[in-house]
Amino acid sequence: MRLLRLGDWLTLGIAALAVLTLAHVAWQPGPAARVRLYSAGTLYAEVDLAARQTLQIPGPLGLTRVEVAQGRARIQSDPGPRQYCVRSGWLRHPGESAVCLPNRTAIALVGAALPYDSLGY
Repeated sequence: MRLLRLGDWLTLGIAALAVLTLAHVAWQPGPAARVRLYSAGTLYAEVDLAARQTLQIPGPLGLTRVEVAQGRARIQSDPGPRQYCVRSGWLRHPGESAVCLPNRTAIALVGAALPYDSLGY
């Protein structure tokens, strides 16, 4: 540590800042373009996020209401008892999803590119 001088520390700091900046810019998946609505594990509909609309997905317990506005989507209401999917709030980025398990409905945002290479369950 005593061998490093002020110029060495400045070079290390600038290099670290450059790496962090490039990592942030390179790993952005881009904006979400569409929302996919699923019912009982099958694709029910796919709509554009640009239009403001309210959709309903049928499920075994009843209808799940989905709101799409300003490039984002959320589950507005669901007949399930715990409301976990409603509490997930607004989804904005590709790859984000909200699943209502008792009603077997879900929404997922998609964009031009996914933020991951592969996904396993």
